[in-house]
Amino acid sequence: TYNSYMTVTSQRLEYLKTILAEDADDSFVKYAIAKEYEKLNDLKTAIEKFELLRKEDSEYVGLYYHLAHIYTEIDEIEKALEIYDAGIKVAKAQNDLHALSELMNARVNAEI
Repeated sequence: TYNSYMTVTSQRLEYLKTILAEDADDSFVKYAIAKEYEKLNDLKTAIEKFELLRKEDSEYVGLYYHLAHIYTEIDEIEKALEIYDAGIKVAKAQNDLHALSELMNARVNAEI
């Protein structure tokens, strides 16, 4: 049920926060926390967490797709396109063809 899903998500979020307290520089854990807020439909906090990760570790290519997607969801298309473009630049610099392809496709879809 929905309530049990939310409970599991909340528990996972608390667990991730505990891990982050032990290693405050873990970009993956910061990313995972942002994703949990997104799953809880707390998009404002998810955006804040993704933006903070972007500020602290702009090379973490995985954040761009999800952050831009949230901006698309809340109908901030220009901001989404800006984030997709930044992610495309990072993916190209890292020669991450998978991320590059996903970001470019998502960007095209956001413009439609």
